[in-house]
Amino acid sequence: MTTAKAADTTIFTRRESEARSYCRSFPTVFTKASGAIMTDVQGREYIDFLAGCSSLNYGHNDPDMKSALIDHISRDGIAHGLDMYTDTKAAFLEAFENLILRPRGMDYKVMMTGPTGTNAVEAAIKLARKVTGRRNIVAFTNAFHGMTMGSLALTGNTAKREGAGGGSLADVTHMPFENAMGDNNTLEYIEWVLENPSSGMDDPAAFIVEPVQGEGGLNAASAEWLQGVERLARKHGALFIIDDIQSGIGRTGPYFSTEGMGLNPDMITQAKSFSGMGLPFAALLIRPDHDIWKPAEHNGTFRGNTHAFVTARVALEKFWSDDAFQKETLRKAKYLEDRLTEISAQIPGSALKGRGMMRGIDVGSGELASDICARCFEAGLIIETSGAHDEVVKVLAPLTIPDAVFAKGLNILESAVSAATGNNQIAAE
Repeated sequence: MTTAKAADTTIFTRRESEARSYCRSFPTVFTKASGAIMTDVQGREYIDFLAGCSSLNYGHNDPDMKSALIDHISRDGIAHGLDMYTDTKAAFLEAFENLILRPRGMDYKVMMTGPTGTNAVEAAIKLARKVTGRRNIVAFTNAFHGMTMGSLALTGNTAKREGAGGGSLADVTHMPFENAMGDNNTLEYIEWVLENPSSGMDDPAAFIVEPVQGEGGLNAASAEWLQGVERLARKHGALFIIDDIQSGIGRTGPYFSTEGMGLNPDMITQAKSFSGMGLPFAALLIRPDHDIWKPAEHNGTFRGNTHAFVTARVALEKFWSDDAFQKETLRKAKYLEDRLTEISAQIPGSALKGRGMMRGIDVGSGELASDICARCFEAGLIIETSGAHDEVVKVLAPLTIPDAVFAKGLNILESAVSAATGNNQIAAE
């Protein structure tokens, strides 16, 4: 099939590293974006079902966040402050405390890490080892926790791990995620390994788990399974870490993807949509009794993005001051589930994956999924794949997407599936 006519991309081919990836699937030059729409240099508009890989849960360039940031910059507000006290940091922390932590009965210290998710994960595993005096971390099959060496050791994907170039990815034991062994109870297997003195597994410092595995194929863990993992962690003297970087901040409905599951994690990682506007910003939430860092024992030049403090505060005040946004997200999630169920029916053997507004269709092969996504792009929809074999067509639309735009994007997806599978049924425009 042909691809959409692309703008001149020769400078990128000539000068940018071969490590670039998303641009290979979306070969055009984007110039602006608003809400759920991105526009390229030729003026063509695309519906965005990628949303910065869940970094833009509130859409592109939210007007209130943008206005607050422009005002902050215009009045010469602090641009970079290391970890010094600033008015913007204070305002953000107060909003996070009053709108997120206290209403949920949660008591966590907020550790500003480097600006991306992998920095938060690195801090979490480093602190877990410091607290427990142990080295081994339990991660799970299909996990993705980042690309720096510690986070990469937790990551299961072979292609990602090969990027280490043979470097050591040690001190991690990978265990099967829920349903990774078919009908077999993975918790029973994990417990057997932990309690078998001849299993060869060192006592763990922590268990780290994604409630919904974003890059691993949208595998969604049940409350019962996650409770079982926490129970095993407590029983064996390990910490329990929730990686909510992609699945959190409203993506599955509530602010945290594990709300209402009866869990009490020792740490929770935050990044991606934490800033509200796509600015680099990550943090680690730590139970106060585990906050045993010495000053500067873990730091980074860009810990705490001051501009992100501004936009993150606005996001909290605008979307989380009551439950209206969560209810609206869950309404859209039900619509998405219904539409994807209809679309999945066109593909024999396919299956719905994920939870909330973090959903997709396992179409059975990476080749078919990639073909569907390519057809979508040609028709004006940006959407990607995930899973061990890129076999899942993954929908990560902004949570703020208007109903009409959402429906149009799903119509494009349905048409692409019809064309890719040879189905004559074409979705209505």
